[in-house]
Amino acid sequence: QVQLVESGGGLVQSGGSLNLSCTASGSIFSISLMAWFRQAPGKRRDLVASISSSRSTNHLDSVKGRFTISRDNAKNTVYLQMNNLKPEDTAIYYCNADIVRTTDRWSGNYWGQGTQVTVSP
Repeated sequence: QVQLVESGGGLVQSGGSLNLSCTASGSIFSISLMAWFRQAPGKRRDLVASISSSRSTNHLDSVKGRFTISRDNAKNTVYLQMNNLKPEDTAIYYCNADIVRTTDRWSGNYWGQGTQVTVSP
């Protein structure tokens, strides 16, 4: 069994910062791509940032220069440092990862439960 658990969300004023983290646990053989998505009420879930196992990154244009994705492979953890937050960043943020299980070497895509980020004007 594999599980992703996020933490670090909360309420912050415009211009503030938050650091999200997501740790994968369970029977993990390897993790390739890790990513953060977000979904605002009534909107689709969008990719915010992704990072490969070699730490190659991509960021949504609207967050470039403000958000930074990183990972610690030894801890099976991905982070999203969010600076200069804006009200339009308000959403539920979800962690996502492509994971190969130790038990049967089955490769699957996994989601965390989500963490709320609210930015007040």
